[in-house]
Amino acid sequence: MTQDSIKQKAVRYLFAGIAALAVVHALGRFSFTPLLPYFISDNMLTITQGADLATINYFGYLIGALLAVRYSKPKFIKKYLLIGLVGNVLITTIQCFISHFDLLLLLRFLNGVTNGIVFVLAPALLLEWFIMNNKPQLSGLVYFGVAGGLLAGGLLVDSTATFFQAEHRWIPVAIVSLLLTAYSTTQFVKVQVERPDYKDKDRRQTQNSALFDRRSTPLFLSYIGAGLGYILPMTFLPTLAHDTISEDSIWIKNVWAITSLSCLVSIPLWNWIGHRFGDRFALIYTYILQALGVAAVLLIPPGAGVIACAILVGGGFLGSVMCTQRLARYFQPHQGPRLSAALIAIYAGSQLIGPWLAKLWIEHGGTLLQSFAVGLGAFIWGLFWIWRTPKT
Repeated sequence: MTQDSIKQKAVRYLFAGIAALAVVHALGRFSFTPLLPYFISDNMLTITQGADLATINYFGYLIGALLAVRYSKPKFIKKYLLIGLVGNVLITTIQCFISHFDLLLLLRFLNGVTNGIVFVLAPALLLEWFIMNNKPQLSGLVYFGVAGGLLAGGLLVDSTATFFQAEHRWIPVAIVSLLLTAYSTTQFVKVQVERPDYKDKDRRQTQNSALFDRRSTPLFLSYIGAGLGYILPMTFLPTLAHDTISEDSIWIKNVWAITSLSCLVSIPLWNWIGHRFGDRFALIYTYILQALGVAAVLLIPPGAGVIACAILVGGGFLGSVMCTQRLARYFQPHQGPRLSAALIAIYAGSQLIGPWLAKLWIEHGGTLLQSFAVGLGAFIWGLFWIWRTPKT
């Protein structure tokens, strides 16, 4: 293959990965966040039912991600990636016609499972191909699919809100997801990876290495705070905006777009900060900014607080993800799939707790706004432990 041919394939495959993550993680998963206040106003769901649907989705994501680690070898990866991607978009399409809560619980669980599978396997497949073709630096750009998809999902939901009701509000999301999936699948079937497995010596070193050691344990503990801290704003912030800001405010319809745009802009920023000053340094400031964002919701007037939370949490959470993964791999260079499984389990598992705690608090007379204190405490926890993570 010529260099021009490799470059062309790299661009196509990268866009296929971006599109796949947009479909499963941003559109299929997080479009539920801007949709929830509309579902509540349509009397299709209550806030506690919304919390249940979010929790079951995050549980499915944990299961799917752990399943994906088992099939992350080159001979399995493409097959199960395509199964997960097609299954995810079919589930999103079915949601357009289902309003029964029990069926929605099943669909949101399956959405989470397929999301977890694709979210692990798509970047892994691309990383293998990029390494084979001496372009590993491109692999991280696939996460633009999360930020770009969040922005697209929010704009789709709000711009079409007057045309649809109840479960039919999923229709614009499903149409875009189907188009992106068609492109991704046509590209992924062309990807060929034939990297050999680890040598016996490397395999023994991986199996005998301790995953949690003196250097990595504080990092893993901090990641619990990252998952629990960001999930309440990323699940309930538009609903909180509807509850606390006057109905004629322009910010109600734009709070998710602000969150998504902040996320999109922050990716190259945190990537540069981590490269220039170190990932530990960058992580400290992702926790500080996100803690300030949640504190703003709790301490300053509702309108300004919600917008500050959208900017600071939206701008910080992907930085926490990227820098934690890189720092963990620096501490544990031979762990491979075990490391991925641990990070996924910690992050996804901590996400399960947030909506569940919010539901319990509301059922016992609290407010959605007050439940955000859990997120503030989580970010303080994360900041404490990342500060105790070794510099080298």
